[in-house]
Amino acid sequence: MYILAFESSCDETACSVCEMAEGKRIVKSNIIASQVDTHALYGGVVPEIASRAHIEAISKITYEALEVAGVSLDEIGAIAVTNGPGLIGALLVAVNFAKSLAFAYKIPLVPVDHIKGHIAANYITHKDLEPPFLALVVSGGHTSFFDVKSYTELEEIGSTLDDAAGECFDKIGRVMGLDYPGGHAMDLLAREGDKGAIKFPSPSINDSLNLSFSGLKTAVINYINTTRQRGEELSCADVASSFTKTVVDAIRSKIGSALSKTGYDKVVLAGGVSANSHLRAGILEECGKFGAEFYAPELCLCGDNAVMIGAQGYYEFLDGKRADESLNAYPS
Repeated sequence: MYILAFESSCDETACSVCEMAEGKRIVKSNIIASQVDTHALYGGVVPEIASRAHIEAISKITYEALEVAGVSLDEIGAIAVTNGPGLIGALLVAVNFAKSLAFAYKIPLVPVDHIKGHIAANYITHKDLEPPFLALVVSGGHTSFFDVKSYTELEEIGSTLDDAAGECFDKIGRVMGLDYPGGHAMDLLAREGDKGAIKFPSPSINDSLNLSFSGLKTAVINYINTTRQRGEELSCADVASSFTKTVVDAIRSKIGSALSKTGYDKVVLAGGVSANSHLRAGILEECGKFGAEFYAPELCLCGDNAVMIGAQGYYEFLDGKRADESLNAYPS
């Protein structure tokens, strides 16, 4: 069946058509209208501007996604849409558009959780991947471990208690004057520095699968500001490398316990920060210690996109999940 999917939880307006069936996971189109250049002027996403940009783009990219896929609305078996978590104003744009389209064409409407969507990106990249498995979602808003029991059922077994890893990458990058978004720039810069040059506090919380990044973020920003105030030379490469190592080491330290808790031998990485080369390498190495298989989405499916929503929407559809015109968005 063909799934028409929408994603507008933050600053990407996305629409996709996926062909899904037993043994078949095909991306027919993947259209994304990015707002990166707009928000770069402000050093971060401005919610009101993001919402207005979604309104301007969503109709156009829907026509484009259908045209590229070579599929008409009459052939669509279900419409999937992200209804949370995310920026409430941004979410409502796609939710209301998808509701209107579903109502007008009498197509089943399927709401999709954004986090489940990120995990489902791996179903597209790895055609043989099936639950159950341990999932690690690392993004600008989340750093969490999930026990994925089935395609539609998951349980959070550990998470950050405050800031997410992705948020820290972006904010520290901004303080150092790197291009927005800071996460990608930090990844590249970290390759040039000495990862042992600076000792930062670990965000790992002992005897649990939880993490706390707020203290680490504050420590790194204080280090940068203090060094500058003293008139000393700041090695941004060393900061990026040392900070990245601290984050990766903390997340790696939880893998063994998480695998033991779930009893699984598969680890699935997902979310925007899953594109980070250092995190990928670290988790892969850690999985090797425990004989666990490692999965991560292709780079084009790490950030927000509608393909992942279509993939998850298919399994939610099979599970009987439906929504009517009362569907609403939720921010958290």
